[in-house]
Amino acid sequence: MTTSSPLAVEMRGIVKRFPGVLANDHVDFELRAGEIHALLGENGAGKSTLMSVLAGLYKPEAGTILVRGQPVSFNSPRDATARGLGMIHQHFTLIPSQTVTENILLGLDEPRFFMRLKAYDQRMAEMSQRFGLQITPHVKVWQLSVGEQQRVEILKMLYRGVDVLIMDEPTAVLAPQEIGELFKTLRAMVAQGKSIIFISHKLNEVMAIADRVTVLRLGKVTAAGLKTSETSIPELARLMVGRTVLFDLDKKPQEPGVVVLQLEGVCADNDKGLPALRGVSLTVRAGEIVGVAGVAGNGQTELAEVITGLRRCTAGRILVNGEDVTNRPASVTIHKGVAHVPEDRTHVGSAPTLSITDNVIMKSYRQPPLARGWALDGKAARQKAETLKVEYTIAAPTVDTPARMLSGGNLQRMILARELSSRPQLLIAMQPTRGLDVGAIEGVQRLLLTQREQGAAILLSSEELDEIFTLSDRVIVMYSGEIAGEVHGHDAETVGLMMTGAKRM
Repeated sequence: MTTSSPLAVEMRGIVKRFPGVLANDHVDFELRAGEIHALLGENGAGKSTLMSVLAGLYKPEAGTILVRGQPVSFNSPRDATARGLGMIHQHFTLIPSQTVTENILLGLDEPRFFMRLKAYDQRMAEMSQRFGLQITPHVKVWQLSVGEQQRVEILKMLYRGVDVLIMDEPTAVLAPQEIGELFKTLRAMVAQGKSIIFISHKLNEVMAIADRVTVLRLGKVTAAGLKTSETSIPELARLMVGRTVLFDLDKKPQEPGVVVLQLEGVCADNDKGLPALRGVSLTVRAGEIVGVAGVAGNGQTELAEVITGLRRCTAGRILVNGEDVTNRPASVTIHKGVAHVPEDRTHVGSAPTLSITDNVIMKSYRQPPLARGWALDGKAARQKAETLKVEYTIAAPTVDTPARMLSGGNLQRMILARELSSRPQLLIAMQPTRGLDVGAIEGVQRLLLTQREQGAAILLSSEELDEIFTLSDRVIVMYSGEIAGEVHGHDAETVGLMMTGAKRM
């Protein structure tokens, strides 16, 4: 890619509004042919909205879009695809019970009546080999890892003749090794003339993969088409959040206290009735953060759920402050001072249709001053919500705003406000910064370190190894429902090998 490359896409003066929100305020964006262009910004900055306009999901109130110099207007994603533009969303749209080939062909006009599946399998195999995607066409999607499913989404777009690929937070659910494979794929695509828009909040990845970067803040462009070779991570962070971001969290050394959480040979099944935890034993002490590293789907979710009373334990014991809470209701663990920040913010961590007020009082509405006998003191509830909204900087018009209207970062702040305001003795934090921008990540990480300093025992599960190493006092690695080993220090290579089952300690 050279500076003289022609423009693949040009967006001029794009305006997109939602009720009470100006998501894109006269935004300009240019994508050159044969480049990887990163789009950075805080949660709610307007990145996904802008790209949804380009992909035909939204129609802008103002502005023009040019594809290869020609003005276009899209009424649907199908229109955009016909012009060579396709978007891969953070949450995949695949049908698990169908094969790779069947998923790729779904929605197309051809084949019309008869499907010669073997011939199409061969065609998919040839295309996957051409772009280095390493996909077996006849395999069912449910049998694939998350990284492999992402490759299917990419192949689906390539099969439709897409020249411009928009990727929304593509590394959010990938292990380090899978991220490396994705980057190889993206470079292979660019080498064959494709152009890629890479939406991300991970600055180190943007610097590693992108040729240029555009930064959005509060719906406006703060930097347009910066060359990554001529900028730095601190500068990009400042452009994103409007202030200097301190990457050194100043974690204070401290001696851990008494054992708060103890697991003894815990076993549990997943939702399909298959073993998810196989004899897990671990301890977490007061004032200590124990990090859980692992590729998604290796038992981390089930581990959090058995501790918090959301999943039955089939064998073993769980003790909180020495008291057996195995298979006790979630209300019991809450009463014992256990807080839970689940990885699924929308369906588990919040009630989307209820207000911020209703969400932040969910654990305390039975207790004074919120409870007056059998009745709820609405004034006290609202006052508590107002206090937490300010304390945790939840950006919303009012505390009556439904949770579903919040951006990812603000939804996470709301959940943290509810869980941390209860002053927990044990905090189970699952992917607490997934999908958040650099400013929000800094805020969440500081909150976790504050809880540690105040003596809380914290079990932290994250797919971000840098975060695990930065925050944790000890790191355990999970693979196939077992603890593959424990690591002290920043040994990313050893942890990465354990995460893929290549090494055990």
